[in-house]
Amino acid sequence: MTDAEQPPGRIRRVVGRVAPGVESLSRYRVAWLPGDIAAGLSVAAVALPVGIAYADIAGVPAVIGMYSAIFPLFAYALFGSSRQLMTGPDAATCMLMAAALAPLAGGDTERYLALVTAMTLGAGIIYLLAGTARLGFIARFLSQPILVGFMNGIAVLIIVGQLDKLFGYSVQAPDFLGKLAEHVERLPTAHLPTLLLGLGSLVGLLALRRFAPRLPGALVVVVVGIALAAALGLEQHGVAVLGAVPAGLPEFFHIPLLPATDYPLILRDAAGLVLVSFTSGILTAKGFAQRNHYPIDPNRELFGFGAANLASALAQGFPVTGADSRTAVNDAMGGKTQLVGIVAGGAMLAVLFFLTAPLAFVPMTALAAVIIVAAAGLFDGAMLRKLYSISRVELAFSVGTTLGVLVLGALPGVLLAVILSLLQLLAQSSRPVDAVLGRVPGLKGFHDIDDYPEAKTIPGLLLYRFEASLVFYNVDYFRERVLALIAASKTPVEWVVIDASSINVVDGTAIDAIDRLSEELAARGVVLASANVKRSLDRPFQGAWVDARRELTADRVYPTVKSAIRAFEQRRA
Repeated sequence: MTDAEQPPGRIRRVVGRVAPGVESLSRYRVAWLPGDIAAGLSVAAVALPVGIAYADIAGVPAVIGMYSAIFPLFAYALFGSSRQLMTGPDAATCMLMAAALAPLAGGDTERYLALVTAMTLGAGIIYLLAGTARLGFIARFLSQPILVGFMNGIAVLIIVGQLDKLFGYSVQAPDFLGKLAEHVERLPTAHLPTLLLGLGSLVGLLALRRFAPRLPGALVVVVVGIALAAALGLEQHGVAVLGAVPAGLPEFFHIPLLPATDYPLILRDAAGLVLVSFTSGILTAKGFAQRNHYPIDPNRELFGFGAANLASALAQGFPVTGADSRTAVNDAMGGKTQLVGIVAGGAMLAVLFFLTAPLAFVPMTALAAVIIVAAAGLFDGAMLRKLYSISRVELAFSVGTTLGVLVLGALPGVLLAVILSLLQLLAQSSRPVDAVLGRVPGLKGFHDIDDYPEAKTIPGLLLYRFEASLVFYNVDYFRERVLALIAASKTPVEWVVIDASSINVVDGTAIDAIDRLSEELAARGVVLASANVKRSLDRPFQGAWVDARRELTADRVYPTVKSAIRAFEQRRA
């Protein structure tokens, strides 16, 4: 490479890190254009009615749902690394935001809209800070069973929250159980024209999904609803409709000023929203990236999601994330690059300028049907059945998360999901698998005697492997297991050799506990030694202390299990 070629190469690498979408589009092939245009128009046909519908969950005017569906697509197309992912409104994100901000707003609509913009901006900033700190690993913070349980709870909350619009009456109870009881009480008062149109929309959506999955079912149902409302004058018969939607662009860069006491609460709730929305969005991005055979960098995706949320905030929208249904449409239509998002955003922008008048006739019951079907798609019954067959413990964690979301609410449900994930992790790692090792005829190395009953142990020697890191919450279990195995040995134990090949972390508490165990065993005439100890275990500790400890334990630490066995046999002889 010549000197003249180096600067463009460096620029491309920098652009690739900061704006991978730009770098990807710079290598665009004309042959991809027809597929990307078709996919973009298909995505727009799904995203527009969904954005309008999800605005109702978010508690904002329909036009804000349109802003949130349009402008984040442009930003993610430039800064996101996934070629298929479509960003936009998400049912769980809207529910979390509404649950967080409604109490702060106190019924003041203007204040609520200001809080929405502030939270969206806060979410975007948190995403960017997380990307700068390379915190992409937070996508793994919620385990799959816990995330499924959380999403299942959100799905049920959303469905119950839309039943009043589907049936044509109002419900006042703020909590899930209260709403459920009120629905049972109000069911006889259902408005028949509203109910018939809503049920018809539901059946139509399900039929289209079953028999014509490539058609944008939400758009078809909304268009049919508009036609019926306009032709039959349904509003005069008591069917609620969307009402006027303002045309044109939003007021960009209008950042509301709020009392300083609001911001800590907004940022706290925005952080919880980011955790859930990024975990859900990155799973969608990874799934479609694997299907199309290219890698996804979660740290870059943090910047892409951050850019999408900042764009939404600057356009007066609400928080967005990766949208699985719209991404699936893109993939099914053969979209190849981030240009799909630009085409979809441009198509919806044209509607925002020229076709908002018909939107006034959209029946609210039809939008409720769209939301209910979308929320039902969040409910993962297949995973619950799978967990039932493979792990009842993980199933209990998943169902517990769902019940927590329903009883406590969406925001406490996030905290509960995090706590249950930690409890699940601690439960698994506090009592890990361990093994007494022996030689197996015909096999190299040393193997678990429970797996190989024919394995032979060495009289007087307990060779033990602990299949986890040794830290404060499991070192007592380690000690109990060593003492129990010594007591259960058929021959008196003279040496205990710990195979440390599977121990990746040791903390100070564990070191103290091991020292006490060594002294306890020495008082019984038993030597505690170790083998296959990783040098990396010493890195967190002070160098002088590490050197002194190595001198002190040099005669009890061996490079391999075989060398430890040789030392045992020699000293015994």
